[in-house]
Amino acid sequence: MIKMTKPKLSFWQIFNMNVGFLGIQYSFGLQQSAINPIFLFLGAKEELLPILNIAGPVTGLIVQPLIGAISDKTWSPKWGRRKPFFLIGAVMGSICLFAFPLSPALWFAVGLLWILDVGNNMAMEPYRAFVGDKLPNEQLSIGYQMQSLFVGAGILLANASIFLFQDWFGGGQELERTVPKWLYYSFFIGSFLSIATILWSVLKTPEIPPSEEELNEINRHKSLPFSERFKMPFVEIAHAVKEMPKFMWKLSGVYLFQWYALFVYWQFITPLFRTTLGYDTSEAAAQAAKMSTTYNIVTAVVALILVPLTVRFGGRKVYALSLLGTAIALFAIPQISDPVHVLFPMVLFGIGWAAMMGIPYSMVSKIVPQQRRGVYMGILNMMIVIPMFIQTISFGPIFKNLLGANSVNAILFAGTCFVIAAILAMRLTLPKSKRDTELDVEIPEI
Repeated sequence: MIKMTKPKLSFWQIFNMNVGFLGIQYSFGLQQSAINPIFLFLGAKEELLPILNIAGPVTGLIVQPLIGAISDKTWSPKWGRRKPFFLIGAVMGSICLFAFPLSPALWFAVGLLWILDVGNNMAMEPYRAFVGDKLPNEQLSIGYQMQSLFVGAGILLANASIFLFQDWFGGGQELERTVPKWLYYSFFIGSFLSIATILWSVLKTPEIPPSEEELNEINRHKSLPFSERFKMPFVEIAHAVKEMPKFMWKLSGVYLFQWYALFVYWQFITPLFRTTLGYDTSEAAAQAAKMSTTYNIVTAVVALILVPLTVRFGGRKVYALSLLGTAIALFAIPQISDPVHVLFPMVLFGIGWAAMMGIPYSMVSKIVPQQRRGVYMGILNMMIVIPMFIQTISFGPIFKNLLGANSVNAILFAGTCFVIAAILAMRLTLPKSKRDTELDVEIPEI
């Protein structure tokens, strides 16, 4: 077999390739900071928030690995391998974002969240594989940290829009079971960005055609009977899990505590501010958006700075230390009763978020086979959504019965989970041949 050498890309080529992540993460930012307030506006009780968010982990568990496996076996000379999937996902997400603030009842909003999560997952998984497809191993760190930068930028814009629109157009008495008009604008902007940014990357970045061997395998797959092709993604996922590198099994332990804790934070940060700052739901949602804006500003600033740090100190140490910093931030937040001072811990949270969104993907992409990158990126996402699923079905009773239905205790619980994740992250060791030894792209000075 002849091994294909991928051409090295410039900084701006890598930048253009990742612009689409801005729209995907703007949508994700709204899910972090605006979806749960909408549920509260429409009459949901706090202890129901975890189960109402079950759409994310369930759709991620099903959609991402399946789309990854299917896209591995796809090629169109016109549309490529990964692009058709994140284009369809972007269109679905755009429609749902436009409709979300118009929800007339809680059941309608919950239903839209299911469809929105299907679209976002359909877009996100092939995007992760897309970057791995295009870049040589020595540029994977910069590629995935560039994604991390757009994660920060997208969520930053989403959350900034929430508190700015609340400040400009909010106020007045909250109407029972009604979404306030000031929330509409953020979702309408997200509807536009979801499709526009994906189109930018699609038009600016050609996909690398499959090798002759890969093309033969794709054509062989297409020639199978429909029943065989239908079963193939499930078979691929099962085989990939069976043959999964030990590194990924270790990472799954880190992810169990990391993503459980993040879901607790996103669900209970708004209720926390109703307790610690005495805010109503609108004011608490705006404060939560300011928190998210702050940490995503930090993420956008430090994302690329982490690249030379991982080269010098290793991804394992940088990742573990970042998770520990996130834990410290969560321990501090409930102790602060000033709306400005409570933003300071988000510096540590932002550094942690930048590491979480880049370092694990770079490490995994280096150790999995090129021809199965899509399915392994899908499995990596399963490691994210399984902890989220566990959280949605387990944390409601934990919150009510063990934590005294107290949102302060919920955030402290999340901080403890991050401490455990940091300890487990110190077990992540790449083979020496797969580690970064030099920074292989020139980062322009700003």
